[in-house]
Amino acid sequence: MLEAMLRGWHAQQAARGLREDTIVPRERLVRRFGEFAGEYPWQWSPGHMDEWSLHLTAEEHLAPSTIRSYQCTLRQFTEFLVDARYGWNAACEEAFGPGRHPVAICHEWNTIAHLNDYEGDPEARPFTREEMQKFLDYADEQVERAVNGRRKGALAAYRDATLFKVMYGWGLRRTETSKLDIADWGRNPAAPEFGRYGMLNVRYGKAKKGQPPRRRNVASVMGWAVEAVADYVENVRPRFGCGDHPALWVTERGGRVKPSEINARFVAYRDALGLPKALTPHSTRHAYVSHLSEDGVDRRFIQVNVGHEADSSTAVYTHVSGDFMNTALRRALAPALGHPTTRGGR
Repeated sequence: MLEAMLRGWHAQQAARGLREDTIVPRERLVRRFGEFAGEYPWQWSPGHMDEWSLHLTAEEHLAPSTIRSYQCTLRQFTEFLVDARYGWNAACEEAFGPGRHPVAICHEWNTIAHLNDYEGDPEARPFTREEMQKFLDYADEQVERAVNGRRKGALAAYRDATLFKVMYGWGLRRTETSKLDIADWGRNPAAPEFGRYGMLNVRYGKAKKGQPPRRRNVASVMGWAVEAVADYVENVRPRFGCGDHPALWVTERGGRVKPSEINARFVAYRDALGLPKALTPHSTRHAYVSHLSEDGVDRRFIQVNVGHEADSSTAVYTHVSGDFMNTALRRALAPALGHPTTRGGR
């Protein structure tokens, strides 16, 4: 009966257009919950959900957003079972006797509500401009050291230095960066000075649950970053000997650089510099949003570039510096105080 239920739920989700890589983990979670409860779905109760949620919080120490995601999956499964249109209640009572049927085990009193726009680690923050410069300078220094010491790895060091510049210069996530191809670069008529690197087509943007990756075009805005990627593509990448490989970031063995490899190199550089561990690869994306905001770039332009559907998401990424806030404050106060505004707010 359990296997038949899971097959039916699988079919229902597939009919809604959900992908296998979404459906399969959900089924795995249902089995995991059943093992924890020690009962079959027609024996589950809200009490089982209460106990499991407490276990996830107190023993597995999962984030509230993760627990809520798990609860949502179980809610969807049990609501599928109790829906009279699918007939599982009748099937269970026929097989196991009166009163032995699935019930809804998730309700507003035993699940976590989504109250905040941002539920990530409060320690997470963007790079400051000084930290970002220090990090990128260190990445460049690794290339010089490898070349001067005539050591292997100079090409990989140059590739990684450029990769981090692209992550920051276009506000990309780690996975988006790893899956870039050379063909993803294109011209932007509004910025002819950037040549073939005026626009970046991100084909593997963060997807909604059950949906394919979302595409977006990111307009180039940092000239120094364009120069860095152009030099890499035209002068360094060909030396890897992977001319037929579509990937922008290739390895010396002819493969594509993986997100885990990006993370490992990032951590090595960060720790070597003694930078805070709160800084992660995603901090470069936060820095992109924050620094462009400080520079007065239109908020809507930034929102489109980073692929946020709502401005509230972009606002979460914006962490402007104290100097910027003080300047903005002086400009806001000047009319009321009768003082003229000047450059720098002085």
